[in-house]
Amino acid sequence: MGYTKIQFPLWTEQGELYLQKYPKLGVRLVDGTSLAAAVVIHTIPQGTNQVILAGKISKVARSVAAALCKKNVKVIVTNKQEYHLLKPCIPENEAGNLVLSTTSTAEVWLIGEGLDAAEQLRAPRGTKFIPFSQFPPKMERKDCCTYAMTPAMGVPESMQNVHSCENWLPRRVMSAWRVAGIVHALEGWSEDECGDTVLDLEKVWSAAIMHGFRPVAQL
Repeated sequence: MGYTKIQFPLWTEQGELYLQKYPKLGVRLVDGTSLAAAVVIHTIPQGTNQVILAGKISKVARSVAAALCKKNVKVIVTNKQEYHLLKPCIPENEAGNLVLSTTSTAEVWLIGEGLDAAEQLRAPRGTKFIPFSQFPPKMERKDCCTYAMTPAMGVPESMQNVHSCENWLPRRVMSAWRVAGIVHALEGWSEDECGDTVLDLEKVWSAAIMHGFRPVAQL
């Protein structure tokens, strides 16, 4: 059985249709959502009890929001349309943790594509911006705000001939979406991760750590 990592949004959202069309494909489709979401969650400072989620809502954003609501962390959305996109993803008993509000003092912002300068300027001084997108945001804030990397992990020391995975990442740091495909193959998991399917975030995170991939903060 072979493996392929799928990175394009159409495949991420509609990979199941591809599998239905080619049932004997002989590969696993892994869009990497679970590991990317896990990296975002593990980048949030411990003790954080509320975050703002802003930018285009993606599969990773939905997974992060659902996981945080389950942990009883308030996920504040300032855009009404985005709020209604996220609401069906949250179980009824956790729905109170998803909040629509235009005012917040949250100092952790989870940001995706499409977040413009005006929105970033609304964040209080000292805000930590954590991207959940594959591509880095334009860093508009220079006043004591910090920007985390896009979801990524350091590669194991045993991996050779690894330089830069993306031109915005440091050497020997690999995009979480790419790491996910490697971990999936190493573990020999039989399920695909595409369409609406998301693997268990902590299971995938633990497997990545076990295979020597490291959180960027520990590099």
